Amino acid sequence: MVRRTTGDTTLGDGFDTAARRLPGADVAWLTGLRRAGIEAFRAAGLPTRRVEAWKYTNLNALAKLGFEPADEDSSAALDAIPADALALDGACRIVLVNGRLRRDLSDMDRIPDGVTVSGLAETLTRDPASLEGRIAPVSHDRDGALAALNAAFLEDGIVLDFADGAEVATPIHLISVGVPAAGRAVAAYPRNLVVAGRGSRATLVESHVAAGRGPYFSNGVTDVTLQDEAKLTRAKLQNEGSEGFHIALARVSIGNGAVYDGFVLQRGGALSRDEIHASIIGSGAECRLNGAYLGSGRQHIDNTTVIDHRAPGSLSREVYKGVLDERARGVFQGRIVVHRDAQQTNGHQLNKTLLLSRDAEIDTKPELEIYADDVKCSHGATVGELSDAELFYMRSRGIDEATARDMLVSAFVGEAIEQLRDATLVRLFGDYVSGWVEARHRSTEESGA
Repeated sequence: MVRRTTGDTTLGDGFDTAARRLPGADVAWLTGLRRAGIEAFRAAGLPTRRVEAWKYTNLNALAKLGFEPADEDSSAALDAIPADALALDGACRIVLVNGRLRRDLSDMDRIPDGVTVSGLAETLTRDPASLEGRIAPVSHDRDGALAALNAAFLEDGIVLDFADGAEVATPIHLISVGVPAAGRAVAAYPRNLVVAGRGSRATLVESHVAAGRGPYFSNGVTDVTLQDEAKLTRAKLQNEGSEGFHIALARVSIGNGAVYDGFVLQRGGALSRDEIHASIIGSGAECRLNGAYLGSGRQHIDNTTVIDHRAPGSLSREVYKGVLDERARGVFQGRIVVHRDAQQTNGHQLNKTLLLSRDAEIDTKPELEIYADDVKCSHGATVGELSDAELFYMRSRGIDEATARDMLVSAFVGEAIEQLRDATLVRLFGDYVSGWVEARHRSTEESGA
């Protein structure tokens, strides 16, 4: 097979064969959605750095591997959850393997009252009409070519509904496992649909991890709808394998008086991009998009966010903090748009990055786009090294230099984690940061640096 360049990639080549076996292949509206997706992707190809939204992220490595859709055999190979998924005690666990729901690894019998969970493929086979209109088509201009590719190969994922007025104390823990295949690079295209009903209270936690070594590609889209007065906490750990590619788009719609509390920790993968488009369509709503990123080696970690204020009296808060070592590269692109009717908007955005190596790099691009006149908005970005003064202060109190550096790094990232309002999640994500810091400490000692 001829491997083409980034702008004309093989990723879409298997569509005509795959389309015949995908669930709901005989459903007209779904076939049309998939066909529109593949046509949009074939017309555009993978985005190059000439596309403004991808200016800092080069996908040549993704194109060269020539990924093909994962088959059932690679999914069936997993019989245990990798240990590096978040250890969230008491949660209801839902497991996807290469984008497919695995009931045998999930806690489907422990789904709490007020919650409905089903597999997307199951629903498309059993009752496709119930999803017509819920599976939103992608817009190439807004969502990009990779979201169009997800629509083309749309097969499985979860359909998660929190009932109106439900106060769900048990977190739903979605664990997505990438399983590489021997001798070939495989791709998964999960599509998740999440609705928090009117006045509901719930927590959704995601772990993205790998089982085994080798290249694989997770290209997921998640649609989240918060109806009026709902409150949803969504916390995500991206800890893919060292040869994994992780690209994810979340489209979030926030209604009147609703609160979306989001957090993302990116730690794994060879190349990753977490993209969030949040649309505040209701007045008095609140959107929190916070995150942290930890990179080493030659990792490339991209965080791209858009918050659209479309209704009056809303609030948004965004804090992203990262630490990059060795030759790692980070990207932060954050844009807040305040539309003409969104008067009395209060928006704040902050990105801070700590570079532990002269070879590490960060591209940061905070933006405000304001069309209303009665607003209070701010943004900022800083890049720096560990403070010599702070290191001296800690060493003067008997703390050795290596330990002092570790403590300062953990505290730096901790500010972003503490934006979460759930103490259990703050502790769990804090443990992951501490684990990364300790691993960097051991690596430095072993290299003699």
